[in-house]
Amino acid sequence: MKISVIGTGYVGLVTGTCLAETGNEVVCVDIDEEKIKKMSSGEVPIYEPHLDVLFERNIKANRLQFSTSLEEGLNHGEIIFLALPTPDNGSGAADLSFVLEVADQIGKLITEYKVIVDKSTVPVGTTEKVREVIEKHSGCKFDVVSNPEFLREGFAVDDFLKPERIVIGSSSEKATELMRKLYKPFVRSGNPIIVMDEKSAELTKYAANAFLATRITFMNEIANYCEKVGADVDKVRIGIGTDSRIGKRFLFPGIGYGGSCFPKDVKALHNSGKEVSYDFEILDAVIRVNKNQKQALLPKINKYFQGDLKGKTFAIWGLAFKPETDDIREAPSIEIINNLLDEGSKINAFDPEAMTNVKNKLGDKINFASSMYDALQDADALIICTEWSIFRTPDFNKIRNKLVNNVIFDGRNLYDIQDIEKEQITYFSIGRKDIKL
Repeated sequence: MKISVIGTGYVGLVTGTCLAETGNEVVCVDIDEEKIKKMSSGEVPIYEPHLDVLFERNIKANRLQFSTSLEEGLNHGEIIFLALPTPDNGSGAADLSFVLEVADQIGKLITEYKVIVDKSTVPVGTTEKVREVIEKHSGCKFDVVSNPEFLREGFAVDDFLKPERIVIGSSSEKATELMRKLYKPFVRSGNPIIVMDEKSAELTKYAANAFLATRITFMNEIANYCEKVGADVDKVRIGIGTDSRIGKRFLFPGIGYGGSCFPKDVKALHNSGKEVSYDFEILDAVIRVNKNQKQALLPKINKYFQGDLKGKTFAIWGLAFKPETDDIREAPSIEIINNLLDEGSKINAFDPEAMTNVKNKLGDKINFASSMYDALQDADALIICTEWSIFRTPDFNKIRNKLVNNVIFDGRNLYDIQDIEKEQITYFSIGRKDIKL
């Protein structure tokens, strides 16, 4: 099939590359000329495990091409994916300007039947808005369907190639059959293609992300309470996670969620409720608790250093909002760093993939180390913000030898309390007892 993908962010690029991998002819369109030039020469603009292999293979096979011309993309594809940004507009609502602007151009350019696919995460009713905008200009037949993505950064390629489910929101039998045909190679193991109305499909994405964010936030609340009463959140997590009604996933406490999806989508759903006079009280709490949770390590740091952080140097391990990505959007690390800088502290940071993005954001405000251990040199303490695998089994001798104070503030609970007690290091984590020398 001939497919066009408008927008080459995380979702668009993974979508286009993975669809090309199953033999489709894909054109990815973006207005960023420099980005298109780099991708055409084989350069992947984001870090996403396994994407580079598929990217290179499909470019060589001429199944994956790139263009800055929307008209070229529309002429090529029988199915047109809109994978455009829908950022927070500043008041909590999703900004649909990119989606609707492209829809307006589509209406002026298409001359034959197309299936327009909302792949972006959009509020309920967006499919209808896109249809209305295209109809203003177009005299030919077309269908607009909702096909939300459920891609986890760091696992996006696997999630696309082996989806747990595919959701299609469509009121058109013709469009539905084309979408089924497109996705058939991805569900050979029997996982479902679920067809529903467009509004339900749009809400399914928001509901999924909001629920997962709520699970994380609930465990963070439990962790905070554990610290007050002397319970161990790890034991509580295991105790409730073995209940089949609850399950084990998304029960790990920490310093809050971040990234491009959860913060934006929770706020957007909360705001969408207000637009119809419905108050999502749970989501109001989730947003408030998560904002506070990003500060959870700072009182511990202040208490240890008796409120005197000026001139102190902190090593930071992990800058990305989660491991296996270079995405720093809404990352707790950035908030922690900015707070420490405001107190007059210095930062030595290391992350396997995200340092370039942080450099672009913070410039020379902090130092960037060439390795995780170089970041420790002459630092007063270590702060762990991201649970990268390389941080899980460190050389504690090196940590002790390089730090001025043998103290770790672990925002991701990487180390077992019983193990860390043997290492002669002062250790503060989330929802567990403190280890003090």
